[in-house]
Formats: sequence, structure tokens, C-alpha cells
Amino acid sequence: MSEVKKIATRQSYGEALAALGKEHENLVVLDADLANATKTDTFKKVFPERHIDCGIAECNMMGIAAGLSTTGKVPFVSTFAMFASGRAYEQVRNSIGYPHLNVKIGATHAGISVGEDGASHQCNEDLALMREIPGMVVINPSDDIEAKAAVKAAYEHEGPVYLRFGRLAVPVINDNPDYKFEIGKGVVLKEGTDVTIIATGLCVGSALDAAEKLAADGISAQVVNIHTIKPLDEDLVVACAKKTGKVVTVEEHSVIGGLGSAVCDTLCAKAPTSVLKIGVQDVFGESGPAVELLKKYKLDGDGVYEQIKAWV
Repeated sequence: MSEVKKIATRQSYGEALAALGKEHENLVVLDADLANATKTDTFKKVFPERHIDCGIAECNMMGIAAGLSTTGKVPFVSTFAMFASGRAYEQVRNSIGYPHLNVKIGATHAGISVGEDGASHQCNEDLALMREIPGMVVINPSDDIEAKAAVKAAYEHEGPVYLRFGRLAVPVINDNPDYKFEIGKGVVLKEGTDVTIIATGLCVGSALDAAEKLAADGISAQVVNIHTIKPLDEDLVVACAKKTGKVVTVEEHSVIGGLGSAVCDTLCAKAPTSVLKIGVQDVFGESGPAVELLKKYKLDGDGVYEQIKAWV
């Protein structure tokens, strides 16, 4: 069997920006002294005059992007998720969200899969912070194909968008002719009747792996990829809950405020259903190899499988 192709979504981000830059002269990229890590250097090599290195001054970078957006430019501001959503939260909220400006935030190195950089850089709170800003679209793509499609969709969307990318290379799972990306629309990857697994980001791959293991135990699991945390595909979430009667959410993010909370908010109001939230359980991360951390925090295929089997 051939080895599964793996690509880090931060790499996809850089390549997508370079491709879009050829089509749209008003696209500009800002970075905070991390162009090599965020992969915006891919864009910089092609369009150096449209790449602005703001230095280690993320808050100022958000203000510059806000100003550029008022002149007809479409700025993509790039830095680690911890800095984009954490350090610069006030500027994102007040300078971009409040006036509803057309700024796109490309946040890389999200979640515990940042690895050896440790808890200070492993942002497990960004989805929660960004989804509570009125009017902010929040997207967490699962692989290379989805990441590139998300960047294009973000450019075409009028208004602020938060895009979450990872450092770790992840399997390409959307490589099929029927794949279609649409902001706010989830994708059913596998049908099932006993339980619905709703996953986002790199955990979509883990969910598919877990579903295979559950099938061997006679448990039929439906797998849904929710790439857009906000606006959430509420109709799909409700339909899945009514179909299987049990819902599991899986995310490389705190179980507080992220995908799990968004799903629970919806089901509480529209279709009360038993929900298991799998994610980072209200703890900080730690330094270590990304793959080993995902295993320790039970966010790999085996860990997701074990938690769902015990619950179901």
C-alpha cells in the first residue's frame, strides 16, 4: 500500500497566498518576523513589494492591516495562533472586528501539535476567542486541499476571517473530485447509524481512523468534517444528531469554547442530544514531539477510538 501523502496546512497557506497573489493585485501579506515559519515567505519570493514584515509587533500589525483594508487592499496578517488570537486580541476585536473590516488572519502553529515549543506557544484557546467576536468567520481546515480552498474562500468573503493552520504535516483526506469547500457548510465523509463523530482540523483524520476501528467492533460511526466553526452548519449538526442519537466532537483545542461548545449550543436549543467532547481537557500543553503529544492527550486515532468506545 502506498504511503499517505502528508502536508502541513501552514505550507498550504503559503502556497495558496502565492497563487492568489497572481490573480489579485490588491492582496497583500503582513507577517510578524515569522515568514519562514508561517510560510508567507512563499508569497514574499514572488511579490516582495506586497509583503510587509512588521517585526515582532503583532498588535501593531493588526492596526496596519486594518488601515490597509480601508484603502481597497485585502490584507492577510500572519503569525502564530498564540500571538494572533492571544497577544493581539484587543486589536483584532476593536480595530478589525468592531468596524467589520475586510482583514484575513492566517494563524499558524495552533494546538498542541506545535510540539517542542511547549505550552506558551500551543494555543488551545483561539477558536473560543475568535468565535465570540461578532461577525468573525472562523475556519479550521483539515488538510492541504481544504486549507488552500479556505484561503481562496476567505479572500472572496467580505469581512473578517480567522484561518487556523498547523505546524505538523497531516494526511491529505479530501483528494476526491466531489470535494467542495463552502464557508459554513460541513462535509459528511462517512455515513453511520450508531454515533456521529463531528471533527475539525487535524482531528478529522483521527476521527476517520477511529471510525474504522469502531466498525471492527460492530459500531457504525458517521464522520463529519466541520471546517467552519463559525458560522456553524447547524442544519447538518441537528440532522446528524437526530439520525444517530449520539454525538462526539473532536478537536485539537480546549473542550471549552471551541467546536464542542458550538455544537452543544446548537443541540441544546434545537435537538437535545447526548454529547461527548473530546479535546484538550482544561489543561495546558507541554513540550514534546507533536505525534507523541497527540497520543498522550488521546487526540490520535487510537485515543479517539478508545474514548468513543468507552462512552458508547
